[in-house]
Amino acid sequence: MTRRPYRLSARFVATVKVPGRYGDGRGSGGLSLLVRRTTGGDLSKSWAQRIIVDGRARNLGLGTWPHVSLSQAREKCVLNRVARRRGDLVLPGRKRTVPTFGEALDRVIAIHAAGWTDDGRSEKQWRASLRDYAMWRLEELPVNRIGTADVMAVLLPIWGEKRETARRVRQRISAVMRWAVAQGYREDNPAGEAIGAALPKTGVRTRHQPALPYREVRGAMERVRASRAYPTTVLAFEFLVLTACRSGEVRGARWEEMDLEAREWRIPGERMKANREHRVPLSTGALSVLREARRVVEGSELVFPSVRGRRLSDATISKMVRELGIGAVPHGFRSSFRDWAAECSDAPREVCELALAHVNSDRVEAAYRRTDLFERRRELMEEWAAFLDRS
Repeated sequence: MTRRPYRLSARFVATVKVPGRYGDGRGSGGLSLLVRRTTGGDLSKSWAQRIIVDGRARNLGLGTWPHVSLSQAREKCVLNRVARRRGDLVLPGRKRTVPTFGEALDRVIAIHAAGWTDDGRSEKQWRASLRDYAMWRLEELPVNRIGTADVMAVLLPIWGEKRETARRVRQRISAVMRWAVAQGYREDNPAGEAIGAALPKTGVRTRHQPALPYREVRGAMERVRASRAYPTTVLAFEFLVLTACRSGEVRGARWEEMDLEAREWRIPGERMKANREHRVPLSTGALSVLREARRVVEGSELVFPSVRGRRLSDATISKMVRELGIGAVPHGFRSSFRDWAAECSDAPREVCELALAHVNSDRVEAAYRRTDLFERRRELMEEWAAFLDRS
């Protein structure tokens, strides 16, 4: 009996008589020798290549032996793999179906959208950033033809001046490329580690959100109250400052989350950055805002609806603050609160961080903590409201 080699040899191919499939070993590109016995009793030997095309594993016939030798079959395998990477490998009777980057982006967004709970905001950010910085180069390219040079061409113009934007663009390109790898359209991620090593290490420092010194927050609130902005926008801003919550959490607040008697606001996990429920103690000032919101708007499930009764957009509060000449953004008032808490209160750091719904980065400490220090936080928020003196 002919001994089976690790890789096929010309002698083995010529002498093997036992029907079966004989692989050419690891690194052969999927080449196999198929030995069959015909109805007349003769042996038939043919070549096949197992290869992923258009996201599916397929067997490509490469001819019969001895018309196609072992070396010729191996050469065909190499050529087919090169053609697949270029997007030029087309099966008989089929059209090429490798998606373009633009088409792949639609599919990736559709997959991620099921887990996004921000009313389409993430999708808009994905599309806007890639439209502004990447699509000029990538949109019409098949995903298997995109190389590191294409990704570098996208990132280098913005890597120095817009480092955070460039980082997000790279992450989103990488997500599309990982999907392409998973689907079998390509074997590598051109936005992965290799390009990370090639990009410059120096650049601008991360810019923090503009915030006011805490002593100026009271004046900012008075300026907002005196403005002609829509009442629920004003109230949403005051509530945001008084609770030190994120803009999205406040704009999406619903009456069913409020327990005015218990003076507590429970934000569901799906609306929180950390995907876990967060309890917010309602200070006297925050309760006053809620009672006023009840009088201003009736019949809405939202606490701070827009003029049309919908959820306030992300730009509404930001625009109001900007037009009033307040040198901060909504998110910056969380920093103002944190500075005040550190300098003007006796609250421990853990209480201050929990008031901002920050996740404890120390996993061991977080595992042993079984309380959200709610009553301690209630005292802190009451002190903050008194400092702001809404009356």
